[in-house]
Amino acid sequence: MKFDATAVAVFIFFFIVVTVLGFVAARWRRGDLDLLHEWGLAGRRFGTVITWFLLGGDLYTAYTFIAIPAAMYGAGAVSGFFAVPYTVLVYPLVFILMPRFWAVCKQRGYVTASDFVRDRFDSRGLALAIAFTGILATMPYIALQMYGIQISLAAMGIPITLPILGFQVDIPLLIAFVILAAYTYTSGLRAPAMIALVKDMMIFVVLFAVIIIVPTHFHGFGPIFDAAHQKALANPKTFSDIIPANQAIAYSTLALGSALALFLYPHSLTGVLSSNSTKVVKRNAALLPIYSLMLGFLAILGYMAIAAKIKPFGGFGNNSAVPALINAIFPSWFAGFTFAALSIGALVPAAVMSIAAANLFTRNIYKEYFRPAASDREESQAAKIASFVLKFGALIFIVAINPAQVVYFQLLGGIWILQTLPSVFLGLYTHWFNRWALLIGWAAAMIAGTTMFIMAGNKPTMAVFGIPIYIAVAVLILNLLLALILTPVFDAVGLRNGNDRTQPSDYEEEAAPTEAQELGQEALS
Repeated sequence: MKFDATAVAVFIFFFIVVTVLGFVAARWRRGDLDLLHEWGLAGRRFGTVITWFLLGGDLYTAYTFIAIPAAMYGAGAVSGFFAVPYTVLVYPLVFILMPRFWAVCKQRGYVTASDFVRDRFDSRGLALAIAFTGILATMPYIALQMYGIQISLAAMGIPITLPILGFQVDIPLLIAFVILAAYTYTSGLRAPAMIALVKDMMIFVVLFAVIIIVPTHFHGFGPIFDAAHQKALANPKTFSDIIPANQAIAYSTLALGSALALFLYPHSLTGVLSSNSTKVVKRNAALLPIYSLMLGFLAILGYMAIAAKIKPFGGFGNNSAVPALINAIFPSWFAGFTFAALSIGALVPAAVMSIAAANLFTRNIYKEYFRPAASDREESQAAKIASFVLKFGALIFIVAINPAQVVYFQLLGGIWILQTLPSVFLGLYTHWFNRWALLIGWAAAMIAGTTMFIMAGNKPTMAVFGIPIYIAVAVLILNLLLALILTPVFDAVGLRNGNDRTQPSDYEEEAAPTEAQELGQEALS
């Protein structure tokens, strides 16, 4: 793409504003950042408004603005539009499960899901498995965010790689990475929470502009859907504008599996645990579907790109559909504003994800196995360093996996993180499962899921007994079957569970202590 000075100037302005906010956030609702729950959970003090923006910024990411429309553009409804029903399905689960999870974590001082699993099943090995899975599943999700920034920079004509000492170095992405690492290190969860306020406002401006101006450009939505239908007729094997009957199971399991997985991710749980009461969690389960409406409109951007006869650029393939559409329809200054919003929309969740993964590493690996006597300051310092290192791990996924649809990064993470469901979600209600049965079920599902993803050609769906299905759901069934079958077997041979360190009263929402409520202007101060 040709270098666009106007777009780049607007982009840099907003990026600088957000960077400053990231560092200022260390002084916002000041706490002792040498304590892990202050750095990694912002002291569990966020009210309804801040939690709404944080979770919205945490869950609606480059996945929403780049990956889903790109899947709609490249493959159609099966690969893209499943994200809309999945976000409809997920919030009733949040309303039921997350207040109970928040209550036990608040009562017991847990920072991660692994903390809960360790005490619930009295198993260090199972807790380690949950921590490892959370960190692993977060890596491709962070990679998706960094990939979104790459595409936004390329769309403005900024050179993606420059030769330095014989190496091709991705300078702009490296700068964004360093900035992200710096303000995450200094401000912890407060940084993405503050930036999310600005990011969401920018995204809503872009959304309203797109859904009003682009359809007007085509004289309505009719020509847009007609263009998608014509592409489906011309490419029946690779593109479908509506869900074909033979893909109904794949579509349904993509939606169901993604819904079950979303709030098992460490970054989602971190957003929940940063809130100050179960009432805040329930209010957000009711309010967050507003974002689902936005997601529906954003998904259709893929069809708009088809109608506009957009050509992919820069070797990014279908994943560059939305940036190319923005360049084709809007003036340079608004394109720069849009790409700033997209990049900031990627930085916010990347920050939360790295913080959440760092919490897991520090609490459940570093302190559990290497430094049991670590002080609060040492624990917090280890988390800050881990959040920096883990971002490099995400870059490996960008290099190692080059998917035809970048949404596959997120769906790969879903294959892994969904295997923690028996221990975490079911563990909230029952201690019946044997810890060894849970561990074997998890291991078998992780190995099978990873193998199937590779065998499918780095794709998230595969035919099982001739039926295309989301791999995450297929191996979750294997996971649950093993846990159900092996639990009575292990109990019979004497491999019984350890002591459940939680108490029934720990799960009672009314009994959980709450922080001071944020009301009115206090929620934004």
